[in-house]
Amino acid sequence: MAKKVLILTAGFGEGHNSAARGIRAGLARVAPQVEVELRDLFPETFGVFNEVVRRAYVGLINRWPRSWRYVYDWLDRKKDFDQRFQKFRGLKKNLGRLLDRFQPDVVVSTFPPYPYFLQQILGNDRRCKNIAVVTDSITINAIWYHAPADYFLVANEQSAAVVRQGGVPEAKVRTFGFPVSPRFVDFSKDRPLPTQTGPRVLYVINAGTSRAPDLVRKLLQLNVQLTVTVGRNENLRRKVESAADGRKIEIFGWTDEMPRLLCENHVLIGKAGGATVQETIAAACPMIINHVVSGQEEGNAQLIVETNSGVIALSNDEVVAQVQRAFTDNARQWSEWSTNINKISRPRASLDIAEFLLSI
Repeated sequence: MAKKVLILTAGFGEGHNSAARGIRAGLARVAPQVEVELRDLFPETFGVFNEVVRRAYVGLINRWPRSWRYVYDWLDRKKDFDQRFQKFRGLKKNLGRLLDRFQPDVVVSTFPPYPYFLQQILGNDRRCKNIAVVTDSITINAIWYHAPADYFLVANEQSAAVVRQGGVPEAKVRTFGFPVSPRFVDFSKDRPLPTQTGPRVLYVINAGTSRAPDLVRKLLQLNVQLTVTVGRNENLRRKVESAADGRKIEIFGWTDEMPRLLCENHVLIGKAGGATVQETIAAACPMIINHVVSGQEEGNAQLIVETNSGVIALSNDEVVAQVQRAFTDNARQWSEWSTNINKISRPRASLDIAEFLLSI
């Protein structure tokens, strides 16, 4: 009988969804016969109210990232997560029905409340393994490592150390890398040197949209090939096109071509989101971080800086200065970043995680 894997995610930050999709894709490659179901039970349970809360969360972290720090620290100090999650009766009822219908062998959670819900529903019933996939790096909230999971899958050794220090036994911690799409394995990381093809810069706009056109204008004054992603924001696309003022630029809306784009470009400019940072590491593409959400994203930024795989530059002028610095002197700074990020790159993470899930 084929193994059954239930993957649970939530739309509060793209890192959770990205990890969930990566694991599903990894399982599809490693073992196509495995039955996989991926679900976000929050909109299914709370409907319109969930969307209101989700948009408020996204607006808060993108527009007032320092304000989120207070919420993040408040959560990190809590000790009664299990008691607080007792109140989610409707969601647990839906999860219970799903467990009874699907009968999974393994439940993989990329959003921290789910392992608590699973434990409260099943109690001592060990019919399925309870796996937590930690989507943040280094600054990991206590809500993750206090969870009653059988295993904690983390992206790097720095994060593994934090989880162990939080009280998780070493035998429960596995370091595979962040489960990016297995498509990262498909693209050669032997990209041409910027001295051969000219510097290629990818600017992913998912925060700080009001200052984005000005940054595009300034980047186009440099000797770089610029690619910009604007998501589904058509108003932003028009502003970026206007800022380009006829100069050569590639603009993408929502796209599933990020693995290719990251592997083709020499530098990524973007926010320190969990998925973004881990994808740029998987592609071995150095990063200039121009937005950091206090608390949860600080560790992601710290990972880039501590490994000397890029730099933080929070103003447009700082970003431009760092791009110039990266590619001057025969791209010496870029070469240093590139060497270092290659050392921590794990593009096979989703495939390795898939093999682990099949083994337990």
